[in-house]
Amino acid sequence: MKRLALLVIAAGLATVARAAEPPFYPDKTKLLIWRDADGKEQPITKAEDWPKRREHILANMQLVMGPLPGKEKKVPLDVKVIEEVKTDQFIRRKISFAAEKDDRVAAYLFIPLERKGKLPAVLCLHPTDRVLGKGVPAGFGAKPDRQYAVHLAERGYVTLAPDYPASGDSTCDPYKLGYASATMKGIWNHLRAVDVLVSLPEVDAERVGVIGHSLGGHNSLFVAAFDPRIKCVVSNCGFCSFPTYMKGDLKGWSHDGYMPRLRTVYDLKPEKVPFDFPEVVAALAPRPFLASAPLKDHNFDVQGVKDCIKAAKPVYELLGAGDRLSANYPDCAHDFPEDVRKVAYEWLDRWLKK
Repeated sequence: MKRLALLVIAAGLATVARAAEPPFYPDKTKLLIWRDADGKEQPITKAEDWPKRREHILANMQLVMGPLPGKEKKVPLDVKVIEEVKTDQFIRRKISFAAEKDDRVAAYLFIPLERKGKLPAVLCLHPTDRVLGKGVPAGFGAKPDRQYAVHLAERGYVTLAPDYPASGDSTCDPYKLGYASATMKGIWNHLRAVDVLVSLPEVDAERVGVIGHSLGGHNSLFVAAFDPRIKCVVSNCGFCSFPTYMKGDLKGWSHDGYMPRLRTVYDLKPEKVPFDFPEVVAALAPRPFLASAPLKDHNFDVQGVKDCIKAAKPVYELLGAGDRLSANYPDCAHDFPEDVRKVAYEWLDRWLKK
């Protein structure tokens, strides 16, 4: 399974950079087909064919988000420790690292004190909070339900919670740095955060996951789609299909904190947008993914999440990973209460603590 995952994901990443304008797929839930150079639909009947569609998914995401930066953006991480606090269970460090030449990212790093060998690690992406940013999962917010970087460190994970652009300590303007969206700048920063995690002597680089609530929930999906080093994904209150988001009104996705091209190029019309979340979920396959989607989420329609899971399921089954796609639909609002977190944390334990 591990070899299959690497082959499927690496094939898509290797070819997307070479792709010209990717084909448009009117039905984003019809995933076991790919379009050839003549635009004709071809069936996907074996695992070896899936990277062709996955390549198109990643390329279409970049039409909206802007291109994923290449190695030219990479600089030495130059990790700096700003402060360090030791508790009974972990060391918490506030750090910063170089995401690219003209931008540094601040983050909270948690390292458990009790260690036997290398530990699994989880990238913890914060919900929307312009003031606290990374501080929300790191334990500084007023809502204990969202302090998952702390909770997971207490469970024995190395955790890292970085700022999203223009949140917390970040004063970055992604557009002045040449990005087409804050979403893609976030993806790049989060890729670099994974670089930080796998560079740590305490971390097992083969056991890295990602988790997030709300803003962090969809950012977890986005970074994992582009980074095969992430082996397990949890998204809480993070997404639904575009046609079911606010009854198809995509304004909330189109401001400068997300993807302006949804407004300027695709007229806020779901039927015009070249990618959708059923495809993003499928792009994670065959890696384990848990969608945590409350029944009373005011932001992300639960039926839209169910539609995404239903559409992605055949891809997971084709890749022999049907048990690696799961969803939890708790009876609560747009939140991350204890019983819901328990399911999420046990999902990470199942796949990262083997």
